[in-house]
Amino acid sequence: MDRHSFTPLNTVAHIWTTLGLPKDALKSIHLPVDAECYPSSFKVGHLAQASIGLSALAAALVWSVRNDKPLPNVTVPAEHACVEFKSERLYILNGKAAPSSFGTIGGLHKTQDGYIRMHDSFPNHRENALRILGLEVGATREDVAQKMLVWNSIDLETKAIKEGAVMAALRSFKEWDALPQSKAVTDFPILLSKISEGTPYLPNDSASVQATKCLQGIRVIEMSRVIAAPVAGKTLAVHGADVLWITSPSLPDLPELDIDVSRGKRTVQLDIKKPDDKTKLLELIRIADVFIQSYRPGSLAAQGLSNEECLALNPNLIIASLNAYGPEGPWSQRRGFDSLVQTCSGINVADAERYGAGEAARVLPCQAIDHGSGYLLATGIMAALYKRATEGGSYELKISLASVMRYLRSLGQYEEKSGFERKDFKRPEDVSMYLETRQTEFGELSAVKHAASVEGVNVEWDIMPKPLGSDDPVWLERIF
Repeated sequence: MDRHSFTPLNTVAHIWTTLGLPKDALKSIHLPVDAECYPSSFKVGHLAQASIGLSALAAALVWSVRNDKPLPNVTVPAEHACVEFKSERLYILNGKAAPSSFGTIGGLHKTQDGYIRMHDSFPNHRENALRILGLEVGATREDVAQKMLVWNSIDLETKAIKEGAVMAALRSFKEWDALPQSKAVTDFPILLSKISEGTPYLPNDSASVQATKCLQGIRVIEMSRVIAAPVAGKTLAVHGADVLWITSPSLPDLPELDIDVSRGKRTVQLDIKKPDDKTKLLELIRIADVFIQSYRPGSLAAQGLSNEECLALNPNLIIASLNAYGPEGPWSQRRGFDSLVQTCSGINVADAERYGAGEAARVLPCQAIDHGSGYLLATGIMAALYKRATEGGSYELKISLASVMRYLRSLGQYEEKSGFERKDFKRPEDVSMYLETRQTEFGELSAVKHAASVEGVNVEWDIMPKPLGSDDPVWLERIF
């Protein structure tokens, strides 16, 4: 399918109907274009408005089924959607702007035969990279740059994968397309399938819930880190779901990102390698509606949390998984992040070539692949909730950063340098009209409001950020 002429509404319609959702619902989506945002040859603003629009329309669909009412109107303005795609960079906490979540020695480095991008936000990834390069902890970026020059890009990428560092060689579209992994990445970003039969199910005791939020009473377990999957959980939370964000006390976190992506969630820390903590998690799964996880394929199954084991506990469960490069192919087990997917897939090279300033690579103006993946993951989850309510059964959905990258690429690039003339947002002061100020356990937070509105239904986060592990591993009473 040629998507180069797609508008955001076309993208909404394409993904919506391919998921098998009711076509009449598309009459309720409104996507006003009040600005053209994000300087890039790629259609980042298009992805922002379409993916947030899809998630909000899916939430409204669930609300209409649960309340037996007509689908309410959904509106997502273009500029506000673009601002939300950069929300983790645009908050203010106690008068200070959000700090960068990137480390000081990573990023793009020259190699003997090209370039490689190194991800160094997590300390274990940074330490492993330094060990591979023969450097001590405390080495400078200049030290790293000198060591990179003796390596071929692919050789270093391969070594990093084997030894727990996270790097990706810079490739063009032609080089990426020649890889077996490129051919394994699906053309459609959301893989949704029914994995067991069952009777239609709604988590309420009456035919009419009369909920003030679209997902009120829906219980969500989220086991994730960084941006993409946490954005999905944050999106379900803004529509009223009871989201338990479960993190591990044995894994490092990124507090500067957590401030933004934890909004709306309760936070629990469990070490599933400890029998007591695993028992607590299994009890949560037993009466959950949704289980989100963003670990590499097979990681949770190795801990006794395979799909089959989870469904044996809870036949009504919806299981949602996100990883970097897709569930199939030789790269399916690789660690990856938005910036690395941009690098290895040709996005950075193509954007630099279109800009024409002689750069080796040009990064997208926001973590567009992360955010797009998060909102599309939330869309798939709500599509599954709708199908479970109307058709019955349990469902599995899979999304990868690479499949969302492929969809973004399929939309085409703007002509010549026209895309680079679009609006950007550098500081919280640039987007003050889209911020809301609330008190948190960390102090006063001004952060980006959700871009979608659902007519007659409340859309906002009720829970503000708090330290990880602040809540007990129990579900709230369902109140409709």
